[in-house]
Amino acid sequence: MAHPRPETPLLDRVCGPADMKVLSDADLARLAEEVRAEVISVVSETGGHLGSSLGVVELTVALHAVFNTPTDKLIWDVGHQCYPHKILTGRRDRMRSLRQGGGLSGFTKRSESDYDPFGAAHSSTSISAALGFAMGRELGQPVGDTIAVIGDGSITAGMAYEAMNHAGHLGKRLFVILNDNDMSIAPPVGAMSRYLLGLGAPFAALKAAADGLESVLPGPLRDGARRARQLVTGMPGGATLFEQLGFTYIGPVDGHDMPSLLATLRAARARTTGPVLIHAITVKGKGFAPAELAEDKYHGVSKFNPVTGEQAKSKSNAPSYTSVFGNTLTEAAARDPRIVGITAAMPSGTGLDILQRRFPGRVFDVGIAEQHGVTFAAGLAAAGMKPFCAIYSSFLQRGYDQIAHDVALQNLPVRFAIDRAGLVGADGATHAGAFDVGFLTTLPNMTVMAAGDEAELVHMIATAVAHDEGPIAFRFPRGEGVGLELPAQGEVLQIGRGRVVREGADAAILSFGAHLHEALRAAELLEAEGLSVTVADARFAKPLDTGLIDQLARHHAALVTLEQGAMGGFGGHVLHYLANSGGLDGGIILRAMTLPDRFIEQASPEAMYADAGLRAEDIAATVRNALARGKVTPLRQSQKPRAV
Repeated sequence: MAHPRPETPLLDRVCGPADMKVLSDADLARLAEEVRAEVISVVSETGGHLGSSLGVVELTVALHAVFNTPTDKLIWDVGHQCYPHKILTGRRDRMRSLRQGGGLSGFTKRSESDYDPFGAAHSSTSISAALGFAMGRELGQPVGDTIAVIGDGSITAGMAYEAMNHAGHLGKRLFVILNDNDMSIAPPVGAMSRYLLGLGAPFAALKAAADGLESVLPGPLRDGARRARQLVTGMPGGATLFEQLGFTYIGPVDGHDMPSLLATLRAARARTTGPVLIHAITVKGKGFAPAELAEDKYHGVSKFNPVTGEQAKSKSNAPSYTSVFGNTLTEAAARDPRIVGITAAMPSGTGLDILQRRFPGRVFDVGIAEQHGVTFAAGLAAAGMKPFCAIYSSFLQRGYDQIAHDVALQNLPVRFAIDRAGLVGADGATHAGAFDVGFLTTLPNMTVMAAGDEAELVHMIATAVAHDEGPIAFRFPRGEGVGLELPAQGEVLQIGRGRVVREGADAAILSFGAHLHEALRAAELLEAEGLSVTVADARFAKPLDTGLIDQLARHHAALVTLEQGAMGGFGGHVLHYLANSGGLDGGIILRAMTLPDRFIEQASPEAMYADAGLRAEDIAATVRNALARGKVTPLRQSQKPRAV
């Protein structure tokens, strides 16, 4: 049922930030309410990041009203809260294409608008980028003020402090807005979260005293009250952590109080000479009751009813890979007390929330700190535990140095559960799991697996539990499985051994990972043409099943490798092995099917794989063309395929 769109008379007059300069402060407050209504209406039709966008509506309006974007560079950390920003910067008419093929990105994107000076989608980069723009200005480039908006979850990452330390050292004019909603994707964890709460907690109680009493007290008493307030709101000695890093600290300020926001931003813009941090307290999901009351604050939603908030969930024919991982690991943990889980601020996204509910003391959320999470897991492994480090493929890239030096070099049995392998759909290129096979298989001591289906994932978890000889990784995609019956308990796979799932004679497809079902579909298409095709599941990219590869190369005229990853991964290792072992000397036709050497833009996963040339039809065409080059004719129906 279509719902009427909100009436937005003020917003209808705003084609860009310049139109906001003539509005009164009262009008800006009303504009914020209309923007909030527009965000709710848009996301109810498209799905996306709702709660984070609703939490920054007033802040977005105030920033664009006070600063002169796009000359002034406004950089949103992660960018998942940028929907109000997009509405106000000339993209309102395209908002209902959000996160769809050919539509607006769900994050900031340089190629989309001059108002997006820096792309994101991964956290904690905004202060570094803003400082780069600021120094570009100092060196003569046409850059105005630079403003980074970073959340209390993102500011837990070490990169943010590296940037603030450098900014404090340089001492140049720079604005950092700390959007403190005490709720990132999951509740933020750690000492920084407690520290920010400490800064914000006395704010409501002291605000009246500070704003009212200080102004009427005699001079000595007024100074004493101000010093007392500094001692409560800051660290011992009266300085906040941010001030010790070289920033002027302003706040906390109510991030939904438009007069306070405007006054604070105008004063800071008029007086600031060096780096300044403005601490804004906001509510994630603000203004939409279902979001405010939800545990996850409607961080990421499907299409929903804008009146009730009820989300339209698609019916699933099979459990998701993520839930299979979470449930299987939890059952394994019930049998083995040494199993623990590590997540970097994504307990529900990785499925570790299932383990956390049953064994809360054995799941560790390290915050948005993948580097620390990997080395923390290495320490747990060195202590004799069985750590499962569950991190999305694209996020694991941040911990690569630690994987190499702290895990692989010491041959520590850390288990890497790599979710979101391959192309992921609406989140687009920033979240694609394209590179983990390539960067893991180059490391000595590393074992790398990929699940061909959800039943294989169960077996790979059991294999990882049993593997104490060194680090081991297994990758699996986003979304639901293919509908296989799950084994009651996984079996421990022989390391470095694949399997043949379909026998044929003319050509062979050696699949690594969850594109196995596409390989089987391709074999069926070719069978209808009279071509007999073997399909094998490699299971392991490292160590390779060289015996299986030799058999496939020896008994077929063509061999096609297939994977949901970039060039230089599984197919590259197969080619390297065959070249060095003499397997190419006999004239075998070899083809490697990977993601192309470019980033694939957002669309449905099916459309993205079509763009990448990895549909069943594309696989069949590759096999067909390879056989044509080798002049192989279709088998007569009376011929019996050779077994491998």
